Amino acid sequence: MAARKMTGSQLVLQALCDQGVEVIFGYPGGAVLPIYDALHQQNSLRHILVRHEQAAVHAAEGYARSTGKVGVVLVTSGPGATNAVTGLTDALMDSIPVVCLTGQVPTHLIGNDAFQEADTTGITRPCTKHNYLVKSAEDVSRIVHEAFYVARSGRPGPVVIDLPKDVLQAKANVTEGGEEIQHKSYKPRIKPDPKAIGQAIEIIAKAKRPIVYSGGGVINSGDKASRLLTRFVRILGAPCTSTLMGLGAYPASDPQFLGMLGMHGTYEANLAMYNCDVMINVGARFDDRVTGRLDEFSPNSKKIHIDIDPSSINKNVVVELPVIGDVAAVLDALLKAWAKGGHSLSQRALKQWWKSIEGWRGRECLNFESTDSVIKPQYAIQRLYELTKDRETFITTEVGQHQMWAAQYYKFEKPRHWMTSGGLGTMGYGLPAAYGVQVAHPDALVIDIAGEASIQMNIQELGTLMQYRLPVKVFIINNQWMGMVRQWQELLHGERYSQTYSESLPDFVKLAEAYGARGLRAEKPAELDGLIKEMIDHPGPVIFDCLVDQKENCFPMIPSGAAHYDMLLGPEDQAAKPVSEEGMVLV
Repeated sequence: MAARKMTGSQLVLQALCDQGVEVIFGYPGGAVLPIYDALHQQNSLRHILVRHEQAAVHAAEGYARSTGKVGVVLVTSGPGATNAVTGLTDALMDSIPVVCLTGQVPTHLIGNDAFQEADTTGITRPCTKHNYLVKSAEDVSRIVHEAFYVARSGRPGPVVIDLPKDVLQAKANVTEGGEEIQHKSYKPRIKPDPKAIGQAIEIIAKAKRPIVYSGGGVINSGDKASRLLTRFVRILGAPCTSTLMGLGAYPASDPQFLGMLGMHGTYEANLAMYNCDVMINVGARFDDRVTGRLDEFSPNSKKIHIDIDPSSINKNVVVELPVIGDVAAVLDALLKAWAKGGHSLSQRALKQWWKSIEGWRGRECLNFESTDSVIKPQYAIQRLYELTKDRETFITTEVGQHQMWAAQYYKFEKPRHWMTSGGLGTMGYGLPAAYGVQVAHPDALVIDIAGEASIQMNIQELGTLMQYRLPVKVFIINNQWMGMVRQWQELLHGERYSQTYSESLPDFVKLAEAYGARGLRAEKPAELDGLIKEMIDHPGPVIFDCLVDQKENCFPMIPSGAAHYDMLLGPEDQAAKPVSEEGMVLV
């Protein structure tokens, strides 16, 4: 095609269109007005006006996590960029592909402390996968295409493109169309080393107590990876557990699924992890909320770590065998090698392993006492699940007790339907993430399971819901406390409840109405089902204020830095650790 001149702003939008972008989450300001002017003159890209730049990144995360596409953010210079830092860090920790376009003062003013100037590339270097400061309009197209490649390739993550105002206004020649642009030095390995696959098969075939430990990398790899994981686990006949970020990669209803593991994971998942002799880590990063006390983390197992990011290998836990590659490609290779070799696990040993697991399952660690007088938070989420499980439902959360209860009691059968802030634990994530999901899936039911403290971090985003008629439902588990912090104060700090009780809360029903949304409130268990159905059936946004037991704690719980066998099943629980002749903890 013949070259023609376009402004830097037009080049940005053209490159976004070439990348298949359909929606941008953003907030205007002086430095990015040239882009907003160009947006006004086109119809290919939809723009969602957020109320805070942090929310823009969380919305892009929700959009990306639920679709597998790259989320796009547009913010101005200075405070616009610094407000986005929390979201960028969140995306980096949870491996979410986001491209964030930030405005910058004109190039001749950089370093002069100009109005709304900040060293955006310096500030965001530690919290992005990569960042760019564009110095010429001639570089705009290449950098935008390259940023998308970096954001979605290998272990996904956020990329910042800092755009000085004069670069956006300058004109440059452009050849439309163009080839796929890749980073010259960033080329992640997709296919695994055949030698590593052979070694993995040898280790797995000898296992007597195997476990498959799946993480968010399975979901990032795509729906095929989840299907291959399910096939792999079923062929082995082994138990499967999941990190918080991996929920949905393996169907929760399957009897081989042990539930989530880690600090608030199930009794059976954690003890199976401790007692296994072969651990197959598929796309997880051995974070501290999973491992607990490192010297007692699965101490008698051979560990196989499948990950596309070489820097994650041996970072937290030393493993016997790393397998570098895309999860789907590695699982495919393992399945083919397993079948070709005619392998199978010892059925006698496997039967004994499952007998132990069923014994741990028999403790029914997620049981709780219900009453007719007060709503237990676990019961509220159970009822929400039962009344929504037959619909196309996407769940986001804020951060705290409600987040862990949602992970424990809402069952996910397929990937990309669970969006939560895992690594950074960002309060205020859930509401903007929910409308990011709703923009991507306009006909689906999208519910943000929230806490009354966390929802207030980005409560202003109700305005975005109303402006774009996004029918997100916000289900607030309201115990009037910063619940998770209060729980730690009760259990670990002598019940000294320092600054965790919310003495002044808004009336969430009236607050919803003030924005033009529907407000509902439940105070008794008998009211729940009818009001949840009313929430679901309402065609617009709903704020559901669910008043729950103020003193309920989230169990099971492994205290920070403790071993998997030191689980607390309740506030009075004192974990013991009897050991069998085979060396297994029999708690």
